[in-house]
Amino acid sequence: MSGFGATSTADDVLEGRDLTGRTAFITGGYSGLGHETARAMAAKGAHIIIAGRDEAKLASAAAELKEQTGAQIDTIVCDLASQTSVKACAAEANTRFEKIDLLINNAGVMACPQGETADGFEMQFGTNHLGHFTLTSGLLPLVEKGENPRIINLSSRGHHISPVHLDDPNYEGNPYQKWDAYGQSKTANVLFSVSLEEKLKDRGIRSLALHPGGIVTNLGRHMTPEDYAWMRDRMKAQSDEEMTAAFKTIPQGAATTCWAATAEDALDQASVYCEDCHVAQVDDEDTNGGVRSYAIDPGKAEQLWQLSEAMTGHKFFA
Repeated sequence: MSGFGATSTADDVLEGRDLTGRTAFITGGYSGLGHETARAMAAKGAHIIIAGRDEAKLASAAAELKEQTGAQIDTIVCDLASQTSVKACAAEANTRFEKIDLLINNAGVMACPQGETADGFEMQFGTNHLGHFTLTSGLLPLVEKGENPRIINLSSRGHHISPVHLDDPNYEGNPYQKWDAYGQSKTANVLFSVSLEEKLKDRGIRSLALHPGGIVTNLGRHMTPEDYAWMRDRMKAQSDEEMTAAFKTIPQGAATTCWAATAEDALDQASVYCEDCHVAQVDDEDTNGGVRSYAIDPGKAEQLWQLSEAMTGHKFFA
């Protein structure tokens, strides 16, 4: 075990660490978990690049982070729901930046009404997985120049809800269910990490997925009172007070990201999915922890990889 846990904060995890000279690229870095991850890493000397779709929010967040930490903060526009925007972001990044040591695929959408990305993909799968799939491919030349580089994919315990529907990821044949769609997108984040770990290990690049914990951020902007009641039932909480206690603060939620990005001794080559600042065990029964076996299945990971290339029309190793 790491010595940290569910109540540890990002600052706790990074205590005593010096990230001077390291560059972290964080999607969704202007709010919520991404912003706190950026702040905590910048406070330890890291060069931070925050990516997001809103240029004004990026500028405001960068100014705040620089004032708080004195670190170098850069911004870049990236709309993960548009493959054109993602490719433009990657192309711009390769001209502006020298390297990426830590690629943190943090941004996402959750339990939104049925909708499509600019390219016609189901919104959650298209944004949470396919957007990051193409972005990671485009940024790989910079990651390869990094020192002890890592690619961190923020998944969720929501992956317990559903595997990836490899035969119908866009819900063209089956009725759309927002939580099922969220679950498959979060399973895709884990399977993507499994593939990256296998395909990039000979290049010295690690990839990890993680569950940050239940945190109240703008990720939950589409949630209704009924959604919270459903979530409480899944968490087996008996009251609103117990449900509230099960949630983390934003600094606590960013801790596992910071831990997965910087931990050394606690990680081995078998590590792929983390929660509460430790490597999670494979568990197909526990609703309060663990990683489902279907989310780390190498065969399913390869099927998803091939599907992702076919859907986007983009060869990852172009």
